[in-house]
Amino acid sequence: MVTVEQPCYTLINLPSDSDPPNEMQLKMDLEKGDIKTKIEALKKTIHMIVSGERLPGLLMTIIRFVLPLQDHMIKKLLLIFWEIVPKTTPDGKLMQEMILVCDSYRKDLQHPNEFLRGSTLRFLCKLKEPELLEPLMPAIRACLEHRHSYVRRNAVLAIFTIYRNFEFLIPDAPELIASFLEGEQDMSCKRNAFLMLLHADQERALAYLASCLDQVTSFGDILQLVIVELIYKVCHANPSERSRFIRCIYNLLNSTSQAVRYEAAGTLVTLSSAPTAIKAAASCYIELIVKESDNNVKLIVLDRLIALKEHPTHERVLQDLVMDILRVLASPDLEVRKKTLNLAMELVSSRNIEEMVLVLKKEVAKTHNIVEHEDTGKYRQLLVRTLHSCCIKFPDVAATVIPVLIEFLSDTNELAASDVLVFVREAIQKFEGLRPLIIEIPLVDDELRLAAGEKADEDGIQQQVPIQKLVTSDGTYATQSAFNTASISKKGEARPPLRQYMMDGDFFIGAALGTTLAKLALRYMSLTPDGKKQNRFCSEAMLIMASILHLGKSGLAVKNMTNDDADRLYLCLQVLSDKSPVIVKIFNENCRCALSIMLAAKAEEEASTQKAKEKPGSVIHADEPISFLQLSSSRGAGDLGGTENVFELSLNQAVVGRRDGICSGLGGGESTPGLSKLNKVTQLTGFSDPVYAEAYVHVNQYDIVLDVLIVNQTGDTLQNCTLELATLGDLKLVEKPQPVVLAPHDFCNIKANVKVASTENGIIFGNIVYDVSGAASDRNVVVLNDIHIDIMDYIVPASCNDTEFRQMWAEFEWENKVSVNTNLTDLHEYLRHLISSTNMKCLTPEKALSGQCGFMAANMYARSIFGENALANLSIEKPFNKPDAPVTGHIRIRAKSQGMALSLGDKINMTQKGPHKTCGA
Repeated sequence: MVTVEQPCYTLINLPSDSDPPNEMQLKMDLEKGDIKTKIEALKKTIHMIVSGERLPGLLMTIIRFVLPLQDHMIKKLLLIFWEIVPKTTPDGKLMQEMILVCDSYRKDLQHPNEFLRGSTLRFLCKLKEPELLEPLMPAIRACLEHRHSYVRRNAVLAIFTIYRNFEFLIPDAPELIASFLEGEQDMSCKRNAFLMLLHADQERALAYLASCLDQVTSFGDILQLVIVELIYKVCHANPSERSRFIRCIYNLLNSTSQAVRYEAAGTLVTLSSAPTAIKAAASCYIELIVKESDNNVKLIVLDRLIALKEHPTHERVLQDLVMDILRVLASPDLEVRKKTLNLAMELVSSRNIEEMVLVLKKEVAKTHNIVEHEDTGKYRQLLVRTLHSCCIKFPDVAATVIPVLIEFLSDTNELAASDVLVFVREAIQKFEGLRPLIIEIPLVDDELRLAAGEKADEDGIQQQVPIQKLVTSDGTYATQSAFNTASISKKGEARPPLRQYMMDGDFFIGAALGTTLAKLALRYMSLTPDGKKQNRFCSEAMLIMASILHLGKSGLAVKNMTNDDADRLYLCLQVLSDKSPVIVKIFNENCRCALSIMLAAKAEEEASTQKAKEKPGSVIHADEPISFLQLSSSRGAGDLGGTENVFELSLNQAVVGRRDGICSGLGGGESTPGLSKLNKVTQLTGFSDPVYAEAYVHVNQYDIVLDVLIVNQTGDTLQNCTLELATLGDLKLVEKPQPVVLAPHDFCNIKANVKVASTENGIIFGNIVYDVSGAASDRNVVVLNDIHIDIMDYIVPASCNDTEFRQMWAEFEWENKVSVNTNLTDLHEYLRHLISSTNMKCLTPEKALSGQCGFMAANMYARSIFGENALANLSIEKPFNKPDAPVTGHIRIRAKSQGMALSLGDKINMTQKGPHKTCGA
């Protein structure tokens, strides 16, 4: 088998707009041109070789006329040229010309200029031909004793790479580097030497670390990072060494480097589960979040804290650090604050809930005193929701939280105010003892303001109307009518909020106010036996409703009242005038019962969501074998630890899952591992083609890796066998795959990376081009099948509340309306199939969808890994009198980008016919 995947050291940008240079012209420039001309010719040569051209005629020209030059730019370009140029003949033997090149680089390794020495040593790390490296070994060893650290550290890297690839060239490398490390003072050289010992000879690395364990805190951060890596590897391979090195990890938690502290904290968590270790690591994480300015770093470290919380024993330790975690709220980034509040809410306990509420109240006060920003309102809304959750989770703090939240009722941020109203409604229903507090607070505040003399001040302010002198552009005074002045002042007069809403034409608030007044009046009559008081209260409520109706029909408002709002107010007036026992019962009892049922359903849904997040406990049967870590770690897989499930392990590796996982049913919402690997293999050519190819498509977060298997089915040697790929859509090929040589009936694997920029369906297409050894014909081409990249690989289910859904629905400008065209006859079955096909989450509660009424409406929501949101509204129906009739209706998709909306619509059109009954193997 041919090994194709090799490390890529140099990335070269190829100009696409330039004409391809002529080989003869290049030869002339390289022979007779001046320094600048030779530099440009050498660059063009490198571009042509990278593009796949073979220029054997230029090799001796470059050796004769360019290699002896001492110009530094030419030296740098030659390093790139020798890295990419073919160095062997078609039969695999080293070219004779490369002996001359080898001699030139032996001279460069002895050059007095340290830059030339160091860059040449870096180049030698990239060579894969031991015949070229063998004559250079004495010069490489001598560079370890050079006066400049740049040369010494690159010499260590060169020795490390040569030892790893061709150990026979320098068998004593670990001993050589160990003695070099003991006498070296430069930190970068020590880091490279220690890194080599870490991978080549751990015993020597451990011996060196043990000799200077007390000095580790004084080392540079680059060396400390390698020390942390060594301790991690050693302690996992040999747990008995933990006690020896764990103190060193504790000391590195106080390092001056943020990267070292982060790695040390992560290593400490894996080495020890003791409460003191977890607390030290978590405190280190919190300090990093607070002090680091980069928001990406803050989010990464926050994710580590959240991962710590998933462990039950670690969660108890983190509960004591809630107040420290809340220090992260000082960050201005909304996403960081959101994650911090969620983490704090999951960790808070009855011991520290009061302290947490105090902190949140201070944060609420801060949002009032700063200049209004786009994220300020969202952050205020986050605080309101967190305080709401605190009250529901710990009712004892509700009495201190409610006065703070009531102030948000007049907030300019509509979402924060609506969240407060939802909370107040729930609090009145759940906490009977807090009802007087909630109802009386505005009245008490108003009375306190009156007592403080604010009314008199306002009157004084109103009386002191400033007199403006009106002056025209030419400097003369202008007269003004008193009627104009009166109208201007009246227009600028501030009205109470409710009246202002209705003057703006928002009479839905008036209808809601009428319903509330009707309920208050009926409740008052049930509690007060005095008929005179009942009539007075009832008449006042009816007067307000009649006034709202009169205002709505008068034409004074911007918009007149709608018929729906008017009918609602007429109904409330009729209820208060008739006082029918049936209607009174509906208003007094049934409405309250409906609210209780809704809140109970909401609490049940939240509990089920929380339960779904929890990790299921592992069920262990009585007859299952026990795996002892101490026994299995010291033995290989073939001894005690690994002989039990060898057949199952090999079967899982071959099939990647069980057979029943592949044939999963329609409604089972859980994904099985059987679909993961084999179903992502795409056949690219036919079995009768001279070259057979198939690709495994592995989708990562922001890129796609194509692992292409290429099989030579002929009896000829295929030279320059190249996989040429192109993309359609928002995809970009990162690098061009290197050409390979395939022996008769040989095969190889080629990997290609494709970068993904957004959530869109994409297509990868291309061909395989090759030359047949000894044939005089042109290059042969095998066209490949297209690879379709599915949008579902980037979409994950997400959830949001109704307000956020409506807001996004109004903001998103791209809509795609898809008609339902399916053979399914059940509304619920179609919804389940749609959810499983599109990776979307149904936001409409299950109870709202239950039952059969011939019609169904549901909202769905998903989010891509790029942060793009996708909304969908499903409206389907089915006639009752036709049980076999298919479901009809439409799906409206909204997204911020056109590609997202269109791709999701195409996916629905492809999959909505019904579930596939066949199974892929």
